[in-house]
Amino acid sequence: MNRKIAIPTTGGALSAHFGHCEKFAIYVVEDDRIVSHEMITPPPHEPGSHPRFLRELGCNVIIGGGMGQRAQDLFAQNNIQVFIGVPNVSLEQLVETYIAGEMKSGDNLCNHDEDDHNHSCNH
Repeated sequence: MNRKIAIPTTGGALSAHFGHCEKFAIYVVEDDRIVSHEMITPPPHEPGSHPRFLRELGCNVIIGGGMGQRAQDLFAQNNIQVFIGVPNVSLEQLVETYIAGEMKSGDNLCNHDEDDHNHSCNH
């Protein structure tokens, strides 16, 4: 299984809302083991910008705390698997859980109206 996994981060930890993250942790997984990872600063957030940015990086999985439905739909259109509402554990632990086939989406940590550009998150 060769995968490129993106995890939105703020302050080096899982971000509750991917659109407002400071950086994306990008993990490369080959043959069920992490072979590399790097932190990448995304472009300024605009509707649809982050799914496009991650697709261009070659990511096929995103693991996040929360995201709006429109973003989830855009990731699906770009064949990027989405996991949201995951536990707030170390980034590497999240990737290891994915590799083990035990990753499941939980409650979306950021519920907001797609037309509300203030993204009022319930943390």
